[in-house]
Amino acid sequence: MAALPAVAQAPAKLAILELRYFYLRNTKDNMSGRLNDFLKSADAPASQRAGATASAYFAANLAANAPYVLAVRSWPSLAAYEQGLAKLEADVAYVVAWASATVDKGLLFTRMETQLLRAFKGVPDLVVQAAAKARVFELRTYQSNDPQTLIRKIGMFNDGEIAIFRKTGLEPVFFGEMIAGPNQPCLVYMLAYESFAAREANWDKFIAHPEWLKLRAQPGFADGEIVSNITSCFLRPLPFSPVR
Repeated sequence: MAALPAVAQAPAKLAILELRYFYLRNTKDNMSGRLNDFLKSADAPASQRAGATASAYFAANLAANAPYVLAVRSWPSLAAYEQGLAKLEADVAYVVAWASATVDKGLLFTRMETQLLRAFKGVPDLVVQAAAKARVFELRTYQSNDPQTLIRKIGMFNDGEIAIFRKTGLEPVFFGEMIAGPNQPCLVYMLAYESFAAREANWDKFIAHPEWLKLRAQPGFADGEIVSNITSCFLRPLPFSPVR
């Protein structure tokens, strides 16, 4: 009897990643400390109650527009994200905690910015890992000239580049296409390193890796053809962040 064909696996669902930037200023009323306390005691548990499947919290280390805190939440879909916002607005404990943190105590932040990303099939959701020692995190943004070149770069990541990252010690935290936010068309991704020294060593391995050299040599895959600008910043995980 002929062997039965393998059952095809359903494609992984791609998470919606919410990036919330809380921009701060140095103040006598300890704005940063009070925000971190609120995020730990109120925002993290309320996000879970609202349907977020994972979350992470970072502070700017080496970055433009610092100081700020970046909160990342993962949602199963855009509908789940919208429903989650409604649940947060109706969450009594969350609303009370917000009032308690701000009334007669000053602002928790100066401005907030929200970005929405659709995760890549190569990394379909936020990768939650709590290392024994807090790692160094790098957030990288690649802008493209037009939507078609962005699609080509995303395909390059999914079909080989992310795998080479993993082989050379560049640990993915998330990859996503910007669907709501600035500088579109663009993609945003985050990598984790054991240290700044490890970052340099692992990027050197990646740049010299034969699979990368072969991939980037393919027609239409040169940076000048599909990436118009690259920016990066470095973050440190807050002590209560599930990703650290």
